[in-house]
Amino acid sequence: MKIGIVGASGYAGGELIRLLARHPKVEIAAIGSRSYLGKPLSEAFPSLAATDLPLTFVAPEEMDGCDLVFLAVPHGVASGMAGALVEAGQKVIDIGADFRIKDLNIYKHWYKVDHKAEELLTEAVYGLPELYRDKIKDARVVGNPGCYPTSVILALAPLLKTGFAAENTIVIDSLSGVSGAGRAEKPLYHFPHCAENLVAYGVGTHRHVPEIEQELSLLAGTEVKVTFTPHLVPVIRGILTTITVGLKKDCETEELIEVYRNFYKGEYFVRILGPERIPETKDVLGSNFCEITARVDKRLGRAVIVSAIDNLGKGAASQAVQNMNIMAGWDEKLGIEQLPIYP
Repeated sequence: MKIGIVGASGYAGGELIRLLARHPKVEIAAIGSRSYLGKPLSEAFPSLAATDLPLTFVAPEEMDGCDLVFLAVPHGVASGMAGALVEAGQKVIDIGADFRIKDLNIYKHWYKVDHKAEELLTEAVYGLPELYRDKIKDARVVGNPGCYPTSVILALAPLLKTGFAAENTIVIDSLSGVSGAGRAEKPLYHFPHCAENLVAYGVGTHRHVPEIEQELSLLAGTEVKVTFTPHLVPVIRGILTTITVGLKKDCETEELIEVYRNFYKGEYFVRILGPERIPETKDVLGSNFCEITARVDKRLGRAVIVSAIDNLGKGAASQAVQNMNIMAGWDEKLGIEQLPIYP
């Protein structure tokens, strides 16, 4: 399969190139970037200079001959490109936000831009393989989930699907490494500011809220509203999410963990931890794994759920490759089986 990557000079684009460079069944045929137009791959990513990819960045529109195109571009940009790609017979995986939200009015409200491919929204599939594998395999357009939503939805799916969770008691605190903000230079991400500093941002206004609520509502079969607070922490990559939720059923920690093990039975990339261990970002670094555990607070009738992912891995690039594998009919672990990096 010939692959194109638009927005290839960003962090998610670079991670895609790193993974696909050694994928046994793909050829990276085109990498598109306006900011690095005409420049060699090694100029944007010296770390990839040792690969056998003699690629030069081209204009984002130059994806002719590609079977599938990854769009790693800001919201509002992908919807302007996807229609022409699909019309040309190419499949699309959008790593941005343009094909995640099903309600057009909600998308416009939260993202403040018009959607340029409304007709594709109805057929686009939300690309969380553990929940939508059967739909992904036949999709022409996949909206790759956001990094925060991946950590949240995987952590809550078993409780909402089995009726354990009290739907409107969900409080989510997520901590992300600075790479999640992208490669653009901003004062908040400047080293003297972000080092040795913790900051909450987007409090009550973060654009991942409607994505989270959309998917949790589908799982619960009723409308779900959440309190979601993201935090920037002084690490490069990784997301740790802690969720508190009221329980409808009386149970012990071991019973709740067993619910998770049954729900994710056979899922290679979701690892359920027992009561002896709590997820850490270091244990999933550089991988497509998500680690989850649960604890019951008997005193208050609540559960505390903790999950960890790599925001550039399962939160972006490696999950996109997992979706590509499913769309191509290959083993979905192909090219992304690598174990986490430690230390």
